Amino acid sequence: MKTIFKNVQKTKPLIHHITNYVTVNDCANIQIACGGSPIMADCIDEMQDMSNICSGLVLNIGTLNKTQIESMLFAGKSYGNQNKPIILDPVGCGATTLRTETTFKLIDELKLSVIRGNLSEIKTIYNKTGNTKGVDVAEEDLINLDTTSIIKMASNLATKLNSIIVITGQIDIISDGKDTYIVKNGNPAMANVSGTGCMLTSILGAYVASNPENPTTACAVATALIGLAGEKANSYVEKNNLGNASLRVGIIDAISNMTSNDLIEGIKIEKV
Repeated sequence: MKTIFKNVQKTKPLIHHITNYVTVNDCANIQIACGGSPIMADCIDEMQDMSNICSGLVLNIGTLNKTQIESMLFAGKSYGNQNKPIILDPVGCGATTLRTETTFKLIDELKLSVIRGNLSEIKTIYNKTGNTKGVDVAEEDLINLDTTSIIKMASNLATKLNSIIVITGQIDIISDGKDTYIVKNGNPAMANVSGTGCMLTSILGAYVASNPENPTTACAVATALIGLAGEKANSYVEKNNLGNASLRVGIIDAISNMTSNDLIEGIKIEKV
């Protein structure tokens, strides 16, 4: 775990983002805070050059348009040809036809290393149909949590797609079809900040790119990292009677100040 954390600090990977304009600044700052280096670019004319200089690609469909989709596909194929990791965040998959169809097009045409989403988004991919509450998890998925069935779904989907599946929520589940981890870090207050999932996806890009020999464990550590940061940030916010904006900044601060010893002492990861 400590080695995975330190590898990011050592390699400082340059991660290309084609992401949404709601959380783009937070993703850039969280990437810097965790030890990586972000670059945001979505013009198709520079996708090939980006794939040549960057260590990995993060795709986030939160604010889709047709031009962006074309760039995602072009960039994804360029990174895939170079065997560089591609991380997909299918924001709102199941909410609209465009988001759902784009998600499956990216899955079908690209060599995705990791797919990270909430339970409703991943269920939509697994069942090829579904419903999300806008970009948030559906209420029935918040209420009817069956850890055993979710683990089985994650493992089966990972095997089918040959991708690491990261499901985030009240508990987080990470599986590559062979190895599965449960992460129990985090705080419910994190749901009050827009984009914590997007920020995790950005961190996953840095962690997978820096740990090519242990990508699944790297995903588990990255997931625990932001959860632990959320715990630390919320504790500070409650103590000082602050609000959501302070929680958002506090999460970034906590990650930038995190040491490997802090991480080892605070993470709650179980292998199942």
